Parts: sequence; C-alpha cells; structure tokens
Amino acid sequence: MYTKLALIVVMILGMLMPLTVVGEDDKPTIALLRYRQSSGSNTTIKAIWDMFQAYGYISLAERTALNVEEDIDGEHINVFFRNAGGDLPTANIMVEEALDRGADVMLTISTPVSSIATKAALEMEDPPYLFFSLVSTPYTGGIASSPCIKPDFVAGTHAKFPYDLIVPLLQVQNPDITTFGTYVNAAEANSVTGSKLIVERGEELGMTVEVAPLVSSADLVLATETLLDKGVEAILYPAGYIELFGTSTIAGIAQPQGVPVFGPALVLPTSRGAMVGAGFRDYYDEGVIVARLLLAHLEGTQDISKLAINTTLSLGVSINLDAAAEGGIEVAEGLLEMAEYVIEDGQSTADDTPPSLPEMSLEERRAEDAAFLAELECTPERIAAEQAALDAADG
Repeated sequence: MYTKLALIVVMILGMLMPLTVVGEDDKPTIALLRYRQSSGSNTTIKAIWDMFQAYGYISLAERTALNVEEDIDGEHINVFFRNAGGDLPTANIMVEEALDRGADVMLTISTPVSSIATKAALEMEDPPYLFFSLVSTPYTGGIASSPCIKPDFVAGTHAKFPYDLIVPLLQVQNPDITTFGTYVNAAEANSVTGSKLIVERGEELGMTVEVAPLVSSADLVLATETLLDKGVEAILYPAGYIELFGTSTIAGIAQPQGVPVFGPALVLPTSRGAMVGAGFRDYYDEGVIVARLLLAHLEGTQDISKLAINTTLSLGVSINLDAAAEGGIEVAEGLLEMAEYVIEDGQSTADDTPPSLPEMSLEERRAEDAAFLAELECTPERIAAEQAALDAADG
C-alpha cells in the first residue's frame, strides 16, 4: 500500500515540476532541422556553431564534421541533421523522427519546420525543448500567440521582414507607379502574412495591388503572366518559399517586358535574377541569438519559459544591374544610393568575407549574452499587456 501511494505521489510531483535542463551527467542531443538549404540558413547555422565553439561545447574536429552536416556523438553534445529539401511531407517525417529518437532539443530553421515541430510537441506530455530561428511568422504560424505568450518549451527569434519599408521602394523606382503585383500561397504562413502586409501597405500608399494565387511552383508561370496581363508596373513577392526559390522564373517572365521584380531579402532575389533585393539581411545575427538562448538553457542560467521571443528587424538593398539592362529598365538613382552592393557584368560588389564573432574573452561574451537575454524577460506587466492586446484583437 505504501509503495503504491509513494508511486502516486512521485507521479503527481513529476507532473507539477517545471521543465528542466539536461542533467550534468547527460549529453544533450540536438536535432537540427531545416526546411531547405539556402545561403541565408547556411549563414545562420554557421553562427550557431561559432557560438558553441566559443563556449567550448564543440571541439575543432567536431566543428569540422558539423560544417559538412555530419552527425556527431561529441564530448559535450550530440547533434544530428535533417533537411526537408523544401518538401512539407518530408518536414513532417523528419520532425517525427527527431521525436522518436528522443532529441532533447529541436533546433529548427524556418517557419514551416518550426510550426510543424511546435504542433507535434504540443501533443506530448513531456516535449523536448524547441529553439527556432529564421521564422518570419511565429504568431500566425502556430508557434506562439505573442512574444511572451507561448508554450513553456519554446524559445526563438523572429526574423521580421519589413514590408512597410520595402513597398515604398517601388515608388522610389517609379514615382508614378499606380499598380503592382504580388502572390499568395494559402498553404504557407510566410506567404499569406507577407502578401497581406504588402497589399495593406501598397493601398496605404495609393497603389492598386493585384494578387495571384499559388499552390505550387508550377503555378508561377501562369500567375506571373496573369499579373502582366492586368497591367502591373512592378512585382513584389512575399517571403514564401515558392516565391523566393521561384525568383528566376518570375524575373525571367516579367523583366524582359520591362516590369521590375523586387524580392524581400538582401541576397537571394538578386542572385537569382530579380532587379532588386530589399528585405531581411541579418542571418548571422539570427544564429547568434538562437545560440544565446540555447546555450543559456544548456548551462541552466536561464529559464526559457520566462524569456520572450526576440524580434530582429532589418532592411538591406541590393541591385542586379544586369537584370535591369536585360529588360531595358533604368534603375532609379535613389535605389542605387541605398544599395549595399550591386551585380554588374556578372560581378558582385558584395563583401564575400564570411561573418564571424567579434574577438573577446569567454567571460566578456557571457556577460554580453546575459545582458542581451535580460532584455527578453517576460515580466508580469509585459505578459499582462500582451494578453490585453490579444484580447482586444479577438474582441
């Protein structure tokens, strides 16, 4: 009788205990899960491992393996990689695999994978921790309700695409523009939210916005031709994966007809033929930030349930003069003045030096990281304000 009663008490106490970090004698297993490979996510992942190496969690040999995405059974951590290759069914499978393998941490890169992982973990009694990066829609993607109102096991950083600053660039290029086009993929939160913000900002500025629906990349040709038939004077697409990785298709149809294409990121759009890349640029910083959160969790110095989701807002501009010339489009001087780099005659003026951490001692780094995380504290006042805002929006 005593044994049964004691067991019941232990079980109840276990359910009441808060989530805790991995014990000192255990090596945490981290599942790094991303939707697809890209230069931006490569930069973010580099920053994560730069931080782990600076903190002494990985050796030089282990870092060499991680650089080529080899799984490691390391001295301090275990890591395994999975890449969905841009396929949602595969993303679901790799999240289930991470859970089946008993990962202590799911480190997710992108909105689709982070959303899938959050949903799966919410169905578990004892979920692993989830740290996310390069997520542009955490609050419409089912990851959290607001920065502080979120599952206790979730932490991460919100890469906010500044559509309110991007849309006006269409008028910098053409002050007389009246109509432009965009796309929406109803199955992807990044696309839905981005399209909505693009339309709202465009209409605020007095422009008509034509929206072409997408279901798959196969729709891009017809959707782009439909926008051109409606007389759009420019195309600005949202940060959906179909649109981003279909840049060459969009640009190859629109720009030869004199219609400039704007993409919502600094590097990818112009590297794939868009005339203008204007949008999020701080991919390395996003890796540093999510690593700060994860390292603080592993070291037991922060309770992530009490830390807000970080928001990073940035705007960078690049110009592809070759793409403009092919379409007979003259790039406005105002846009050229804003550009961080240009592509001309097949050459880019971008600084190709890989970003890296600033030189400092580990003690100095710990202090800097702790100060950053202290700014993310979810105070009772902040939580109350966020809940009041959510209630007002629902009402």
